[in-house]
Amino acid sequence: MNWSLIWITIKNSINGLIARIPAIITALVIFVIFFFIARGIRFTVEQITQRYRKGRNLALALGRLTQGSIILLGLFIALVILFPAFTVGDLISLLGISSVAIGFAFRDILQNYLAGILLLLSTSFDIGDQIVVNNFEGTVENIEVRATTIMTYDGRRVVIPNAVLYTQSVTVNTAYDKRRVQYDFSVDYNTNLEQARQLMLEATQNAQGVMKEPAPDAYVIDVTPNGITIRVRWWITPPLYIDKLDTQDNVLVAIKRAFVANGIQLPTPSQEIILEHADRISSMNRQQDQQRG
Repeated sequence: MNWSLIWITIKNSINGLIARIPAIITALVIFVIFFFIARGIRFTVEQITQRYRKGRNLALALGRLTQGSIILLGLFIALVILFPAFTVGDLISLLGISSVAIGFAFRDILQNYLAGILLLLSTSFDIGDQIVVNNFEGTVENIEVRATTIMTYDGRRVVIPNAVLYTQSVTVNTAYDKRRVQYDFSVDYNTNLEQARQLMLEATQNAQGVMKEPAPDAYVIDVTPNGITIRVRWWITPPLYIDKLDTQDNVLVAIKRAFVANGIQLPTPSQEIILEHADRISSMNRQQDQQRG
């Protein structure tokens, strides 16, 4: 092994690296400057858009696109300083933006990024809206580049990829200024249904938080072995989850009080127990005892 040749190679590499330190520092400083410029311009774009167009989602989308473009420009300039022969084609190859990369390594990243931009532009839901997607329900905290974060009602954070939100059904509970709530009551077979429905409607109308218009309604929807099911429905505003819970509590308490005051009985679940097999065993045991006696 030629140690002298290896030493010469290492020494030349170190000397070349030392000689390029000014270029490295310059490129790093330029990239940092562009990074902070991009953040400042993003903040400015968001403020201007919100002020004149009153579109928070549009402000976020334009701000992020502007920031990404400026950072990409800063990266290109820094690479040109480090490698004078560097071209735009080299940058595209470096970032992996090619047909192969899109098809494989960067497919999910680009899909989620584009889906996030489209979500912001489509205004399907805003930050602060309460949504339901798959088995998750909560308040939208932020729509980021890769994913959207929601806070569930029990205080947990759920990170959902933007592609999932863009390609699957999403229920926006706060899309409109009011929301309908319903609850099913079961009453005994001997109950006067007209009286029961009237009591339920009066109790619901007088419950705190229930809208007067549209007015509540009640319908018989099912007859089961355990009783007759009456569904009562009412509207609330604002359509938040906590308001749904509050009004539901008020309505159920009011209906229960009305039923008790007017002698309306709720059905008692019954269960039939067949002891035929046990009686047969007891009879056989008595016969055996008689034979022994």
